[in-house]
Amino acid sequence: MSLDRATIWPYEDGEPGEYYYSRYASPTVVEAERALGELDGGHALLYPSGSGATTALVLGLLKPGDTIALAEGCYFGTGVAFEALGRWGLRHVEFDQTKTPPEGVQLVWLEAPSNPFLTMPDLEAAAAHPAPVVVDSTAATPIHLRPLEHGADFALHSATKYLAGHDDALLGAVVCRDRDAADALRRFRTVTGIVAAPDPAWLLLRGLKTLELRVRRQTETAGILAERLRGHPAVETVRWPGIGGLISFDVADADAARRAETATRVIVNATSLGGVTSVMETRARWEGDRVPAGLLRLSVGLEDPETLWRDLSGALE
Repeated sequence: MSLDRATIWPYEDGEPGEYYYSRYASPTVVEAERALGELDGGHALLYPSGSGATTALVLGLLKPGDTIALAEGCYFGTGVAFEALGRWGLRHVEFDQTKTPPEGVQLVWLEAPSNPFLTMPDLEAAAAHPAPVVVDSTAATPIHLRPLEHGADFALHSATKYLAGHDDALLGAVVCRDRDAADALRRFRTVTGIVAAPDPAWLLLRGLKTLELRVRRQTETAGILAERLRGHPAVETVRWPGIGGLISFDVADADAARRAETATRVIVNATSLGGVTSVMETRARWEGDRVPAGLLRLSVGLEDPETLWRDLSGALE
């Protein structure tokens, strides 16, 4: 697929054709949406970032006075976004996503697995709830989970992470089970202008070509590291859901976590996740006492597992 950066296309015999202004649609974005929709089993829409996808989805679905049931322990930024939208009358309540969602809510928001606590939701219980269900499956990816096949109405991705996979594209996605819902969200996206650009869409297409190879390698390496971390005397708790390349683990305190994150030489001390390069950081710097002070989040890349373990164990010691 070639990269088409055009923002306008000539009319055909005096009438707009399939493409005429890029806020409505553009060839590279449409092709990336087609590829992702096929992979996740639905109708995909791209947005400028994962947070942009989150905002566009809840504003497109809900109205003032509605309440979102939000999985506790999920990505910190999702709750922050919902707090900001409280000014417009949207409410949210947190709940244990391993159990049944609460009654009286208009949207159920799950995360599979949650970030950074890495719990998995009870998808069957959520699907039985009368409210629409969103599953943020950024960390699972369609390689390990296709939420629409489990009764979810929407799958959400920060495509910046595993889908694009190279830490060079900022992008979000919503994949809808129902075509009418996708069409309604597309109209809302057009009028609000929360649209994706062709360059990151083209990079997403590149990333999808190697997604399964990358994710399966990252999962295999994460399993090795998680097992060894559980046996390390400096590590108190290890969280890994058995899928994906994301691990979180606790050391004694904030000082121990800071020493570890700054002592690695192969693993980069940086935020984000899902890229080919391993990165690790303390999450308390962003999330405060919502997480243990000694919690470290490790996103496993494509480096040799033994190299990563030498780097990590050396930093812990």
